[in-house]
Amino acid sequence: MPTAKTENFTDQQQRIADLAKALGHPARVAILMHLFKTNSCVCGDIVEEIPLAQSTISQHLKALKKVGIIHGEVEGAKTCYCINPKVWQEMKDVLGQFFGTFTGCC
Repeated sequence: MPTAKTENFTDQQQRIADLAKALGHPARVAILMHLFKTNSCVCGDIVEEIPLAQSTISQHLKALKKVGIIHGEVEGAKTCYCINPKVWQEMKDVLGQFFGTFTGCC
């Protein structure tokens, strides 16, 4: 019986891939950079800052939220998003270790 392809990889390998995938679109990087500047904001503010449709911004926020890089709190009819410091530190640690394993070749 075949196994799912992801079952062939360690939890750490999957986590690195998930975090990298979340960072793998320039709109998501722009959203994170905006959140760095403001420390928190509502989705409408992000739409004013990044030239994409509200629905597209929402999809990117969902992808960042899925891996935990950001979290959002509902405030009335709006959601306030901010960086999740615990996951941000995890990402720095995991990716730092991953990048640090390269010692050169050729």
